[in-house]
Amino acid sequence: MVKDSLLASIPHKILEEAHRGGFDVHEERRSGTLLHIDRSTIYAGVNELFKGKVEVMDTKEALERYPWLEDYRWRLIDREKDEFTRKVAEDFSGGYFMRILPNVEVVFPLQSCLMITENNLEQRIHNIIIAEEGSRAYIISSCLQHFSVDEASHLGISEFYVKRGATLNFTMIHNWSEGTLVRPRSAALIEEGGTFVSNYICLRPVRDVQMYPVAYCVGDESKVSFNNILYGHGGSNLDIGSMAILDGLGSRAEMITRAIARGGSRIVVRGRIEGNTSDCRGHLECRGLIIDENSYLQSIPELVARRRGAEITHEAAVGKISEKEILYLMTRRLSREEAISTIIRGFMDVGILGLPKPLSDEVDRILNMVAGMSG
Repeated sequence: MVKDSLLASIPHKILEEAHRGGFDVHEERRSGTLLHIDRSTIYAGVNELFKGKVEVMDTKEALERYPWLEDYRWRLIDREKDEFTRKVAEDFSGGYFMRILPNVEVVFPLQSCLMITENNLEQRIHNIIIAEEGSRAYIISSCLQHFSVDEASHLGISEFYVKRGATLNFTMIHNWSEGTLVRPRSAALIEEGGTFVSNYICLRPVRDVQMYPVAYCVGDESKVSFNNILYGHGGSNLDIGSMAILDGLGSRAEMITRAIARGGSRIVVRGRIEGNTSDCRGHLECRGLIIDENSYLQSIPELVARRRGAEITHEAAVGKISEKEILYLMTRRLSREEAISTIIRGFMDVGILGLPKPLSDEVDRILNMVAGMSG
């Protein structure tokens, strides 16, 4: 599966599990790769084609190499925000530092994989991502727990800096398990003309996830987009939200969520857009399906305008699968369960993620693979 690569020295079972979570072991299809297992980064490398254009390394190594990076760490997230940020501030095992140099367009995505293989481990991570002026890049981050692990916790701090005229598309795929407690804390700063797209996909059962990333659109004509695809089952508890603060003239925000609750899961979708200029625009959209009587689905939109002329809208709908659709598919020789699965898969549309077609096809393949594992 892996040829002529340092990845070849990593145990096959680890790579196999990472691959199932969306990690591509073929480095020639990635501009840079980082693999962090439990408490340490075991591999970080840059594709030869992108040497001098992107940087990928463990956060601790980056802090030692670049003293100026301390000005970025804990700049967007208060280390005293809650018990989880305090724990990471006290002691963290590393994480990924990714930097796209000025005016570089990265045609292959960067990737990271954060994996837990040790039972009852509390993994503490701090990630820093910098998209320099005029750069353009895609990142796929896979987070997963090895099948042999019953219980674990993941505390992840991520700070994104999108400089003037840069575009950064970040896709995070959570592939945890029923025994995982997950507490990501993320924030992004978007400068003039910058665009930040944050995609979140959660398909596997997970004990408890609570996340509420914040984007600060401080530059004129800055843009942010938060997109979520959530499939709650197996008793999962998902409390997923996002906030956009529009301070720049002509700044824009969009939040789109597709959520499915079944199998006794509980999903709460939150969204808040604050418009602080007279010509900012924001839209929040949530569509949800509840499949059974034992699940719970709630949408909580918040719209705040502090200047006349700000335009912020929302639409939300929570419903059930149409019996007509199920019966129609059953006439095509599908069982009832197969019909429901087909409808669910169609509902989880990767088109909302804002990816170019080759990468959209790849994420769709990953989504199909993980969804197949979910049952």
